Amino acid sequence: MNIALVGYGKMGQMVEQVALRQDHRITARFDINNNPDSQGLTAETLQGAEVAIEFSTPESVVRNIEQLLELSIPVVVGTTGWYDRMDEVREMVARTDGALVYGPNFSPGVNLFFQIVEYAAARLSPFMEFDPYLIELHHRLKLDAPSGTALKIEETLHQSYGRRTPHAVSIRAGHIPGTHEVGFDSPAETIQIIHTARNRESFASGAILAAELIRGNKGIHLFSDLLFSRTTTVD
Repeated sequence: MNIALVGYGKMGQMVEQVALRQDHRITARFDINNNPDSQGLTAETLQGAEVAIEFSTPESVVRNIEQLLELSIPVVVGTTGWYDRMDEVREMVARTDGALVYGPNFSPGVNLFFQIVEYAAARLSPFMEFDPYLIELHHRLKLDAPSGTALKIEETLHQSYGRRTPHAVSIRAGHIPGTHEVGFDSPAETIQIIHTARNRESFASGAILAAELIRGNKGIHLFSDLLFSRTTTVD
């Protein structure tokens, strides 16, 4: 598979390492130096790319998406912090008859974590003695707080807790790849569900899997929907 990397920071570089190990090809790399205001995304610079994996910044992601869709390139969007513009992006995908997959987190383990949290919240919410809480920790350079993953967890908890849903406590320090903890605390006991990322490799592997899954698809898709609806193994 020929992959264009839009955003070549730590995540983009990790995607490249994992992609090459899996015998994929990186046909282009874009960052601030060669893609100011998304002007570097052209038919010429993207020639041969079958899919683009986008890990840039919340400020540039929507413009990048638009340029890629206009060039009929399927897009995997790992950047978060843009979901308030979701209606705009949906219109872009429909107008271009394009394909896009997004998610607050591309780690398969985190997406299973979402389902575990959903199950626990649904079972525990009727017991008023249990109060839910949510803590997320990331490295000091992470731009958005709360993380996109934490916002997804808040949304999941809200389905069961409504107005009792807690806001995430965000910690930014050092070089933490990412830890999310959901707890349910009562006077007598505490239940904790924790996902800890040791490094960024699981995110990169998931993004490449998303690229494999989006090829041949149309429309806009949440990664978890594609991940858990698979009935065959991707080659």
